[in-house]
Order: sequence, then structure tokens, then C-alpha cells
Amino acid sequence: MIVDPTALVKASSSVAPIPTVIPGPENVYQKAGDVGNRTLWVVCVIMALSSIAFYAMAFRVPVQKRLFHILTAFITTFAFLSYFAMATGDGIAYNQVKVVEQNKHVPDIVHYVYRQVYYARYIDWSLTTPLLLLDLALLAGLSGANILVAIIADIIMILTGMFAAFGSHDGQKWGWYAFGCIAYLVVVYQLAFNGRAAAAGKDGKTKAFFGAIAGFTLILWTIYPIIWGVADGARVASVDAEIISYAVLDVLAKPVFGFWLLFTHDSMASTSPSVEGFWAHGFGGEGQGTIRVGDDDEGA
Repeated sequence: MIVDPTALVKASSSVAPIPTVIPGPENVYQKAGDVGNRTLWVVCVIMALSSIAFYAMAFRVPVQKRLFHILTAFITTFAFLSYFAMATGDGIAYNQVKVVEQNKHVPDIVHYVYRQVYYARYIDWSLTTPLLLLDLALLAGLSGANILVAIIADIIMILTGMFAAFGSHDGQKWGWYAFGCIAYLVVVYQLAFNGRAAAAGKDGKTKAFFGAIAGFTLILWTIYPIIWGVADGARVASVDAEIISYAVLDVLAKPVFGFWLLFTHDSMASTSPSVEGFWAHGFGGEGQGTIRVGDDDEGA
């Protein structure tokens, strides 16, 4: 049998070039399992019961003394709504990250990792952390200017954290993360320095209490970005581990914080802030709506 050499040339020329990138394994989906979903429901119930308790505690004191109670009850109420949303499958999105495995002698391998991002959590934090800061600021007697700076820095911190969670590449993700850390340092400065200076003018018990509860809060808040770094950031921790870690912190930072604040506040009835004016009496009522300390002693 005689083979035409020109036919071999034509056949070989029809072979497509070897691709420089070849598909890799199937896409990876990182999502919550049964443990994570049960954790969401447990925290949802804890937030609901805590909210009911805080509202009940508010009705036990005069309206002038309810400021801390109402703020704290709102914190756990927003947290309850957030955890209910996450537990029922709402407030969740997937962030896609392209993973390229580079090789020297063979084409690169490409696959995609899709991880659940609970954006409801960031909505929760953007509402609850300013209220929590307001609790601490009013306890210390922080000025209005410093309160505004702390709250704005806090909101920037939460929003940049959410943008980082949805970042499509490392430069974008860790850039947003760095902005959030800078904003957090501003919050720390307002509480640790300006807050402590303002509390120095209070009575000894209030000063000591502010130092303890503010320190407790800042320690917890410092752990949040660490968890973010190993979860949404580096994606080393599983989604279940992320949920459990944030759940523990949220319970400590909201219900535990709230019960500690309100029980101590109620035990200092004679020196706790009293809000008159519009808060207590509406328009045309008594007072100018200012926060006054020691009203019970003045009226005695």
C-alpha cells in the first residue's frame, strides 16, 4: 500500500494547537451545613428572647431612664431579624473566585470557588454597632462631635468589610480590608482615649464600669476582623466554622453586653442618665431634651 506523503502533511496541519489553559476539576461550592444552619436558629432564638427581656426591663423604669434600655433592645431586635433571615435562607449570596494552578511543564489548570457570603450579617452590623457605640458614648459622656466621628468610622468599617467579602481578586479584597481596619482604629481611638477622658469626669463607679465594658467590647470587636481574615479573606475556615465563630461573638457583644449594661445601669439609678424634654414629654413639654446626670439626687 502506497501512502501519499502530502496527505499526511494535510492531516497533521489540521490538528488544533494545544491550549495554554485547560479546564480543571469541577467548581467548588463552600456553603453552610447542618451545624451552621442549626447555629443560626439557636442564635435567632437567643436574640428574640433577649429583645423581649430588654423591652420588659424598659417598662420597669420611668421613660426618662429608658434610653439605654431602648437602644439595647433595638440592637438585639435587628440581630434577631438578621439571624432569622440567614436561618431561613435569605440574605445570602455567592462570591466567585477564580483559582489558577500554574505549572511549568503542563498547561495551567483553572477552576472556580463559590463561597456563601451572608450579606444580611453586614446589614445587621451596620445598624447594631452604631447603636452599641451610642450606648458606650452616652455612658462615658462623649461629646457630640466625637460620637459622630465614631459612628461614621464604624459604618465605613462595616461597609468596607462587605465590599471586601465580595471582592473578585486579592488586591481588591485586601485593599477594602485595610480600609476597614483603619476605620476601626478610629473607633478604638474615640472609645479608648476620648471616651476614657470623658468618663474621667464621672463618679468612680461609672468610670470603672465604662472602662470594663468598653474594654470588653473592643476585645470582642478586635476578634471579628481576625475571623474575617481566615474565613471570607483567606477562605481557610469553613462556612460552618465562620457561622459558629460569629455566633459566639454576636451573643457576647449583644445579649451579654446588654444584660451587663442594663443591670449595672439599673443598680446606679441615682447617677444614671435621665433624658427629659421631647424624649419624655413631647413637643412643648418640660426641659430641653438634654441628658442630665443625678436628677434624682437634685430633686431630693
